[in-house]
Amino acid sequence: MRLSLEQIISYQTEGYLIVPDVLDGHDLQPVIDELAREIDGRARRLFAEGKLKALYEKEPFERRYACLYAECPEIGKGLDIRSYLGEAMFRLLGHGKLVDVVECLLGSELSCNPIQHVRAKVPSKLAADEPDYFQNVPWHQDCAVTSPDSEASEIITFWMPLVDATAETGCMEVMPRVFKQGYVNHRAEGGTTIDPDKLPEAKPVLAECPKGGLVIMNKYTPHRGIGNRSDIVRWSVDLRYHKTGAPSGRSSQPSFPVRSASEPESVLRDAGEWRRLWQAVKDDQGRQLHRV
Repeated sequence: MRLSLEQIISYQTEGYLIVPDVLDGHDLQPVIDELAREIDGRARRLFAEGKLKALYEKEPFERRYACLYAECPEIGKGLDIRSYLGEAMFRLLGHGKLVDVVECLLGSELSCNPIQHVRAKVPSKLAADEPDYFQNVPWHQDCAVTSPDSEASEIITFWMPLVDATAETGCMEVMPRVFKQGYVNHRAEGGTTIDPDKLPEAKPVLAECPKGGLVIMNKYTPHRGIGNRSDIVRWSVDLRYHKTGAPSGRSSQPSFPVRSASEPESVLRDAGEWRRLWQAVKDDQGRQLHRV
């Protein structure tokens, strides 16, 4: 799909845009099935180790992870795109429908940024032992986890729920128009968060988004996640895109072209090569990825 002129102006004015119905069930089901297999494999390993009493195989995708987590939170340890590097997820990163939208905002030379995550926010009643910022993600700007050399890069966030993201299931709130102020100092304690003394004064907007829709954000748009008051897991995929050749903010991690009018042969289409690029990255878990 292509964005309308009104949508592009709204994004450029407000610093965010909610676009429903970008992807349909046919587009998302391979990713959901792949995640379900990943969770099933983790569950079976934990069951074999005696850490789970049941596999909850009859529970639907939106519920199974919550049931497993309630019995053994270890099920979610390290769960992220980089931890399993699935083929269906790779296809999603460069999906034509997503890239069409990016092209409306950044032009035709586009790369998928290495900041890419899948998140499973369990019901808050199951997360009593988690740090509060796991449920109530504090106010932050996405540029706060990029290196300063990417300050001039236009890096756009695409946040995509795999279930309906509502006030009940734990959607985001955003501060409209504040992106025009640029970067605000952050702290890394208790999750990456804007320094409370620097928090902009703006009325937040609830960014509810249906499954298959997108919340698109400028890298300077302050936003936060609210708690999941429902009985299901709020699954979401969190991606970034930038112009090919511009600093990604994560130079030690792999970006890859997803569209190129000038060099179409440069577009990465091989999931195996994508895996090799990530597997070649040294463990950077202990490296500081937060700006202050």
